Amino acid sequence: MQEEKVDIRLLTPADWAAGQRQRELIFRFNQTLPGSEENTAILQELLAGRLGNGSVIAAPLQAACADKVVIGNNVFINSNCLMMAQGGITIEDDVQIAANVSLISNNHDSYDRQILLCKPVLIKQGAWIGAGATILPGVTVGRYAIVGAAAVVTHDVPDYAVVAGSPARVKKMLDAGRFT
Repeated sequence: MQEEKVDIRLLTPADWAAGQRQRELIFRFNQTLPGSEENTAILQELLAGRLGNGSVIAAPLQAACADKVVIGNNVFINSNCLMMAQGGITIEDDVQIAANVSLISNNHDSYDRQILLCKPVLIKQGAWIGAGATILPGVTVGRYAIVGAAAVVTHDVPDYAVVAGSPARVKKMLDAGRFT
């Protein structure tokens, strides 16, 4: 997986304006009645057609670069999700994300903090991310995998694996034949 470098000193006025608009939309989303027409419209504008049918995001939401987030169908994201999405975040269909989860697709360079080092995060179909877990840049969470509460995921999680701990490690494998 290729790492992308972004020098934030080189962002254009249009980039800054787009970021400001996203911050305003997130603020408004977090202040509106959940499930209301206004709330849904704000979320649709924020994700600009990249929110699948039947998907729900519970406020509050915090995000940077929400224009690089893609959410599939029937996804549930509980409150206090943090999405640092400069590297891209893709969440496939039927994913469950518990409260206080951080999805981080970028980090700062150790020597030049104005450089972001970006790798995409991919959460595959049917995965379940437990409360307080952190998914770090470049990680893929496999199909129907489970990430335990408070886990820090630094490496890819295989399909049907259950991981826990910091750093997260495979604790067991689920029976793939039991999923429909």
